[in-house]
This record gives sequence, structure tokens and C-alpha cells, in this order.
Amino acid sequence: MLDATARFFEDLDRRGYEPLLARTSGTIRFDLNEGPRTTHWLLTVDRGRLRSSQEDREADVVVGTSPALFEGLVTGREHGIAALLRGDMTMTGNARLVVQVERILPGPPESHGPRQRPRRGVR
Repeated sequence: MLDATARFFEDLDRRGYEPLLARTSGTIRFDLNEGPRTTHWLLTVDRGRLRSSQEDREADVVVGTSPALFEGLVTGREHGIAALLRGDMTMTGNARLVVQVERILPGPPESHGPRQRPRRGVR
């Protein structure tokens, strides 16, 4: 059974292209730190084309946080920019890329705006 974080990155791979990022290119590495263990997720955006992997390599921006907080981000329970401002996440590198990619994170489950992710099987 996949956790919400793995599902999020697999969904991005399956999606392959995100129109909201059509003018965006770069790499973001998410370092999910839990005690001495760090899990890495690398998101590559090339003019909207998306690819994710669990590579630990250099990126245009590196975001560090806990696995629990990141799960909150990918399920819409947490807001990325607010977490950065609170100091619950760290970021080094291209802040503009983080702001652009934050747009593809789901909004709160009860939201009805453009960031709400369509539910499977519901039209």
C-alpha cells in the first residue's frame, strides 16, 4: 500500500504534463527528514512536462521537511508557503520555482476553487 507522498509523485509521473507549469522549468528535491533517515524525491519540470524519482542529486531548489508535514501538503491539509513562513520547512535555491510548483498541490479537501483535484470516478 502506497502512502500519500508516493501516490502524489506517481500521479505526477502518470499525468506527464501540467498546463499550470507550461512556462516553468527546473528541478526540486524534497528531503523528507525523520530522525537520522532522509527520503529524497526529485521533481523535474520541463515546460510543464513532469517527471519524478527518488534521486538524491543536485537540484535548483531543495526543500526540507518532515514526512508528516509533506503528507499534509499533498493531501491539502497543509499549505506550503505557510509552512515555509512558520519555519516548518526549509528551502535553499530558487524560491520562484517553489512558488510555481506549489500551485499543483491540492487545496483543502473542502475547497471548490481551481486548485481542487478532481476525485476519481466523479464528474
